[in-house]
Amino acid sequence: MASPNSSRDRILFSIKTRGAQTAQNLADRLDLTAVAIRQHLELLLAEDLVEFTEQRQSVGRPSKVWELTEAGHARYPDGHAELTVDLLKSMQTAFGSDALDRLVDARTKDLVKRYRKQMSGLTDLSKRIAALVKLRSEEGYMATWSRGTAGSFTLIENHCPICAAAEFCQGLCSGELQLFQSLLGPGTRIEREEHILEGARRCAYRITPKPKRKAKKS
Repeated sequence: MASPNSSRDRILFSIKTRGAQTAQNLADRLDLTAVAIRQHLELLLAEDLVEFTEQRQSVGRPSKVWELTEAGHARYPDGHAELTVDLLKSMQTAFGSDALDRLVDARTKDLVKRYRKQMSGLTDLSKRIAALVKLRSEEGYMATWSRGTAGSFTLIENHCPICAAAEFCQGLCSGELQLFQSLLGPGTRIEREEHILEGARRCAYRITPKPKRKAKKS
């Protein structure tokens, strides 16, 4: 997905990828004045792309915390959503749920093969995660990663370009976990901590290296 260009595009992109924010948060992050940010937010509010809730402060007036509306999220589309869901429904009707499961399994295996080719030669876990994030971002998932505590990592997908298909066929989400596990190896534990289909803003995964077993003394 191309990087946003206009100030309003940058505001929408920042809220999409970082969650609800105040005008001052956005001003600090985007290197614009708070006045300019508020003017842009009012225009985006008029277009029904953002909305706000008021957050009470210990001192002074409540702060407005801005987030995307459904129309705002729709600016980052689910590619060919209606056609994809129609095809999945037709396949399920014609061939049954087992065929749909086989299709998801074949898709996962194809992705594993393709991603492994791009990640070839990378042995360090952080480099493998960085490469995986790059590949996912190129496919529209707006992915990021960060280091956590005790050697863990967090992989974030701020957008799901196949969300409508995943709502109909939730095996696609299971396939995603299988994909990550296959690429990062049996020496890691991967847990989904946030899930768009459960109402979260994003999908978030904690990746933890498993302790290496000590060799038994002979």
